[in-house]
Amino acid sequence: KMALDGQNIYNACCTLRIEFSKLTSLNVKYNNDKSRDFTRLDLPSGDGQPSLDPTMAAAFGAPGIISSPYAGAAGFATTIGFPQAAGLSVSAIPGALAPLAVTTSALTGRMAITGMDGNPVSSVLLVSNLNPDAITPHGLFILFGVYGDVLRVKILFNKKENALVQMADAAQAQLAMSHLSGQRLHGRVLRIAVSKHQTVQLPREGHEDQGLTKDYSNSPLHRFKKPGSKNFLNIFPPSATLHLSNIPPSITEDDLKSLFENTGSTVKAFKFFQKDRKMALIQLGSVEEAILALIQLHNTELGESHHLRVSFSKSTI
Repeated sequence: KMALDGQNIYNACCTLRIEFSKLTSLNVKYNNDKSRDFTRLDLPSGDGQPSLDPTMAAAFGAPGIISSPYAGAAGFATTIGFPQAAGLSVSAIPGALAPLAVTTSALTGRMAITGMDGNPVSSVLLVSNLNPDAITPHGLFILFGVYGDVLRVKILFNKKENALVQMADAAQAQLAMSHLSGQRLHGRVLRIAVSKHQTVQLPREGHEDQGLTKDYSNSPLHRFKKPGSKNFLNIFPPSATLHLSNIPPSITEDDLKSLFENTGSTVKAFKFFQKDRKMALIQLGSVEEAILALIQLHNTELGESHHLRVSFSKSTI
C-alpha cells in the first residue's frame, strides 16, 4: 500500500487508490476476469466452462508462470512493477505475485517477465486440444493476434491437436493465455500453457513440414507494432459481439450481415456507430461463432482499398 497508493499506471492518468479492507479473508469461487485464487488453479471459470484438469493445473502452477486476467490494456501481466509508472518497481511483495518481475526496454517498449530464478518466462505458448481437421497456422495467428503480435506458429507434425504460438513478448503471451484458455474453437475447448521453448524453430531448408510452421514476424497484420497504439486500449475477452471498423461508405448493413452469415454465423443484432459510419457492432449467436467469424473475416477486402478490421467488443447491442 505504501509503495503503490497514489502511483499512476500510465503517465499522468489511472491513479491507484488503495485502502485496507474491513474483510478479514477473501472467498473466491471462480477463476476468471473478475476473480482469481492463485492457490487454486483448479477452480472453474463460471459460465459453464469446465475447470482446469490436474495436468494443466500443474503446468500453470510451475514457478514463475501465472496466468493473469488482469493484464490490462497495455498488455502487461499482473506483476510487481508497472512499466509506465515513472520507473516504479517493487521487488519484495510477499505472496502470489512475488515469482514474477517485469522489466521494460525504453527503446522497444517490449517487456521481459522473469521467474524466481531470474530466467525469462517464455513468450511461446503451448495450445492443446485443437481440432486437427479444422485448425490452421493462419487461424491461430489471427486469433492470438487480438492479444499481441504473433511472430511464429507451429502445429506439431505428429500431434496436430497441439500447436506452439510465439508472441512478441512474454507479457503478450500471458494476456493471450488469460483470455483464450477455456474458450471453444472448432468444437473443442482450448487449453493453453506457457511452453518450455523460448522460440519456435522454423524448418531447416529443404525440410518441408506441410506448411504447419509459419513465420509471421514481418506480417502487416500485427495490431500492436506502433508504440502507444489505440489497439492497446481495446483489448477485451472473447464475446458474442464484435467491433467492426474500416468500413467503406458503399457497404450497407445487409452487406455486412450477409458476409457474417456466410461464415455460418447467426446474426442477432447489428448497428452502425452514429457518429462514425466506418464502425459498427454485430452480435452473433455465441462466443464460439464470434471467434470463428473473427478468424475468417478479419482483414477481408471490402472494396475501395478498405480491409475490414474485426475485434471483440465489451459492448452489447
